[in-house]
Amino acid sequence: MKKLSVKAPAKINLALDVLYKRSDGFHEVEMVMTNVDLADRLELSELRYDGIVLESTSGFVPDDKRNLAYQAAALLKERFSIKKGISIKIDKQIPVAAGLAGGSSDAAATLRGLNELWELGLSYDELAELGSQIGSDVAFCVYGGTAVARGRGEVITPIDAPPPCWVILAKPSIGVSTADVYKRLNTSKMVHPDIEGMVEAVESKDYDAICGKLGNVLEDVTLKLHPEVRQIKEKMEQLGADGVLMSGSGPTVFGLTRHESRMQRIYNGLRGFCDQVYAVRLLGEKNP
Repeated sequence: MKKLSVKAPAKINLALDVLYKRSDGFHEVEMVMTNVDLADRLELSELRYDGIVLESTSGFVPDDKRNLAYQAAALLKERFSIKKGISIKIDKQIPVAAGLAGGSSDAAATLRGLNELWELGLSYDELAELGSQIGSDVAFCVYGGTAVARGRGEVITPIDAPPPCWVILAKPSIGVSTADVYKRLNTSKMVHPDIEGMVEAVESKDYDAICGKLGNVLEDVTLKLHPEVRQIKEKMEQLGADGVLMSGSGPTVFGLTRHESRMQRIYNGLRGFCDQVYAVRLLGEKNP
């Protein structure tokens, strides 16, 4: 039986803006997103019978149709009348409900992997269009790399990769409801990040400008709801990160530094302060 291994990298938002609430209930967003070298690994194996079986190394991940990877497999099976069964095993390394698009990346990896396994011949554009039916971040995760995402997050414009640096990720032991954060967002009172300026900084590989343009309109809402997120942000700044921001709707906070010694200091300083801390590199390049 055929088998395939696929990597599903996490993403961070270098800038996240919300423009207005749309008539369909979603918010119109504009975001600059990039991948980091923290990834789940998916193993896709054909079954001898028709069906979808999902297993994960994390007890916090559902193994049924609530799981986005499961939904991705079900969508392809239905759309292309696939009568083969598939086993999806997820080695979970990305923290769950963290603002790092772990579930979306798993769904995107499932789409890419099954496209190859089942020889569907779909382009990344076609896979991204299917992915956008599952979740707002799935389209970006199909392409990977660095991009501006608009609409509800499904309209993707790839841009050049940012300059290499260290990324320290710290997630407190809480979950954040994205829907709850958006519900409390007041679009008339927010300070909008400079998306255009961030794109220019990334494309010109101006590290200092990238750190200066970091911005996320969801941050204020989550910081008010969860003071521990603010404490992590302040701690990272005290430890010397060049730029610090919450990713997505949180609660993960990331800090950037170019120096390995400083990365080590920030990492060690946060270890006693926060359960889940990772030191990784920016990936920034598109999926192969």
